[in-house]
Amino acid sequence: MALRAGTGRCAALLLTVALATGALTGCDSLLLDAALDRGCENTESRVKELESYDILDSRPEGTVVPQGFEDLESGCWADSGDASVYADRTYVFPGEKAEVIQYYRAAAERDGWELSQTLAKSSKAERPADLCFTLDKGDGTTMLDVYFLTEEILDAEGRKPGPEFNSGSGYRVSITSPADGSTTRCSD
Repeated sequence: MALRAGTGRCAALLLTVALATGALTGCDSLLLDAALDRGCENTESRVKELESYDILDSRPEGTVVPQGFEDLESGCWADSGDASVYADRTYVFPGEKAEVIQYYRAAAERDGWELSQTLAKSSKAERPADLCFTLDKGDGTTMLDVYFLTEEILDAEGRKPGPEFNSGSGYRVSITSPADGSTTRCSD
C-alpha cells in the first residue's frame, strides 16, 4: 500500500514538472490541443453525414456565393472540452432578410426540420432574424441554424467580407452536432 501511495505522489510530481516545463517552453498549448482534439477523433463519418444535407445547397433565387466562401466548410472543433461536428455554407442575398427567413423556414420544414419551440410560439413582430431547427425524426443530436453574419462574426473568424457583402445580407446555413452524439437543442 505504501508503494502505491509513493508511486502516485511520484507520478503527480512528474506530471506537475512536465506541465510546468511545458508552460515555460510553450509546449503547453500542444498538450491542450491534443486533449481537445481527442473529442474529434473518429468523427469523419458524422461530418460526411452533415455535409450530405440538401438544405446546405438550397438558397433563394438571386443568392450568390461570396468570394472566399465557395467551398462547403466542415469538420470538427473542440472548445472547453466539448467537441462538435459541423457543415456550413455562406451566402449573400440581395433582397430583404425577411425573404431569407421565409425561404429557409419553408425549406427546412419541408426537409423534416422542426423550428425551435420559442421561435414557433413568438409573434411575427418578436421573431429574431435568425432561425434554429432540430430534426423532427426524433434526432435530438442535430441542429440547423440560419443566421446573418455581422462584421464582428467575420472578424472573429479572421475573414474579410468581399464586395458581394455590400450588395446584400451575408448569412450562413450551418448544421452542427455534438461529436459524442449527445442531445442538443436550440438555445431558447
